[in-house]
Amino acid sequence: MKRNRLGLLTLAVVSALIAAPLANAAEDTVMKTVGVGVVERSEAKRATELLDRAADYLQKNGPEKSFAAFNDPKGTFVNGAYYVFVVGHDGFMHANGGSMIGLVGKNAIDLRDAAGKPLIADLLMQAQNKASGTIEYHWLNRVSNRVESKSTLYRKVGDYIVCVGYYTPRASIEEADELLHKAVAFLKKSGGNTAFATFNNPQGGFTHNDQYVFVIGIDDGKYRASGDSPQLTGMDVRGLRDAAGKPAFKQMITLAKQKGSGIVDYVWRNPATNAVEKKHSLIQRVDNLVVGVGYYTK
Repeated sequence: MKRNRLGLLTLAVVSALIAAPLANAAEDTVMKTVGVGVVERSEAKRATELLDRAADYLQKNGPEKSFAAFNDPKGTFVNGAYYVFVVGHDGFMHANGGSMIGLVGKNAIDLRDAAGKPLIADLLMQAQNKASGTIEYHWLNRVSNRVESKSTLYRKVGDYIVCVGYYTPRASIEEADELLHKAVAFLKKSGGNTAFATFNNPQGGFTHNDQYVFVIGIDDGKYRASGDSPQLTGMDVRGLRDAAGKPAFKQMITLAKQKGSGIVDYVWRNPATNAVEKKHSLIQRVDNLVVGVGYYTK
């Protein structure tokens, strides 16, 4: 009976960690429990609100007045990384609050993102079949001055396609490595109990967007800390597998024993997007502990 209860507990925890977004009340319950997708949900909500307002404004005021308002960098349709852009069904850029110079007044059908993706051409193709939707690409965030993953919501309004995007922060391998070194140094300086409590504290300085620190005991396989899900502290993770069936944590322990440090690739829930994505965890051995920090890629 004890073994059966343990198996059910393990299954429930794994499901909570790697599950895709749930709907309605079930989703709200999971969010309150593990804080899933908080970052992207907040960003998407703000983008949706701006898109609603822009589409309504265009319908009520017509294109000329609306495009002038959307292009005004000091107007109410530009707020940091949030802005409106409008293209015609032929790819002509009528408004762009994020970069008026160089884009507005030209056909942008050949415009490509940082990875070479023809984002306007893709937008037009998708809009032929769907009056509203989302496209994803990589674009310069002028607030952070970094190229980041961007999701743009669009809606057809008459002869125009009104768009508002939001950025999903994704840590780089360099940022993951920096946080790992910071965590290792803090652990060695402060000791286990203080470090574990700090790593588990969302305001402890070791949790940001999709980044967090986790610590596993080498001998017993138990979580000492998990910044994304502190309630899992004390759980034996050696039997956990990722969504593809890979025993990722067991591999981390083996790698730490054999080499002291390295990278383990697997698939896991991204706390910023609540999507199951490819994760790459950098790990380092500190005495009888494995300290890890991961970064996600699509």
